[in-house]
Amino acid sequence: MTFDRRKFLAFAGAAGASQLAMPFVRPSWAQSGPLRLGLLLPYSGTYAPLGEAITRGLELYVKAQGGKLGGRDVAFVKVDDESAPPKATELTTKLIQGEKADVLIGTVHSGVAMAMVKIAREQGVTTIVPNAGADVITRAMCAENIFRSSFSNGAVGDATGQAMVAAGHKKVVTLTWKYAAGEEMVNGFKRAFTKGGGQVLKDLTIPFPDVEFQSALAEISTLKPDAVYVFFAGGGALKFLKDYAAAKLGIPLWGPGFLTDGVEKAAGEAGNGVKTVLHYVETLDNPQNKAFVKDFSDAYKVAPDVYAVQGWDAGQLLKVGLAAVAGDIAKRKEMHAAMAKASFASPRGPFRLSSSHDVVQNYYLRELKGGANGYLGVAAKELSPETAGCKLT
Repeated sequence: MTFDRRKFLAFAGAAGASQLAMPFVRPSWAQSGPLRLGLLLPYSGTYAPLGEAITRGLELYVKAQGGKLGGRDVAFVKVDDESAPPKATELTTKLIQGEKADVLIGTVHSGVAMAMVKIAREQGVTTIVPNAGADVITRAMCAENIFRSSFSNGAVGDATGQAMVAAGHKKVVTLTWKYAAGEEMVNGFKRAFTKGGGQVLKDLTIPFPDVEFQSALAEISTLKPDAVYVFFAGGGALKFLKDYAAAKLGIPLWGPGFLTDGVEKAAGEAGNGVKTVLHYVETLDNPQNKAFVKDFSDAYKVAPDVYAVQGWDAGQLLKVGLAAVAGDIAKRKEMHAAMAKASFASPRGPFRLSSSHDVVQNYYLRELKGGANGYLGVAAKELSPETAGCKLT
């Protein structure tokens, strides 16, 4: 099976992250010349399109600011993380020590991100995570210098649970791959769905990255829920959508937005009627999004996606911090304090941060029809993600 660009959540378990990062002493250097933004992103392999979209969004934002942030010219230093957790420590060290990056921005793969964040916490380097959804990054691993411009897995599940309660669903079955991202997406969903009075009849899992769904579909048919909540992504999601449609269960199918993003057109009629929740829809009707879609499409000849927005907002968040210190990156305490209080209009809608530096944002209900995710409304307004385990010092 070949996974497409949306299967960004296939990451190594959190248990391995503790082996990835070793402390080191960061040298000091003069804060002069261009501001060096170190991008640790996938530029090869399965997730390369995601890294490219994030980079494009960020570069477009900097260009819109005249190539400067906080009054300083910006230089991009790009390192391909290859979506390989075992290489994360070496590559993060390369950016901080070798390339003398003033700011770290990365990454897509949560296994890589957790190793990167461990080093960044130790060194106090300003770090923005423009995608990786592992909950732990803004919970147990939170720090004054660690920020998200994306989402956390549990929050996406939470918003979907709220939407399913509002739709009147009472009894559901959940299904996902048995791995960290799937578990977090399901746990977030269950928290909101059961709080709203819903009942989860059974949690079904299959080994990652298997795509043999027939036994799970047979069990769903036997359990007879009034809806099914599913988290799959990429090629696996596409096969599931087709298998689910072929099974003709007549049971509404729901999931986080990653269930359909990137496979909308390939799903064809099999995807019609599938409802998902995510923090961005290309057709959002706000001035920022209309301008962003036009400028991005003009610049790159493709429409932007959620990853491009997350890159754009990494730039917006960084600008807030740098403006507060007039570009003096050495004033990290003041810079981080300003970023923590940041509030601005994003293409996705209102953007601000929680106490753990996760994103407080709207989540939108979408329905797939005719190869496109159509906007149905707000599923969860300015949802505050869980912060359990975060102890900022």
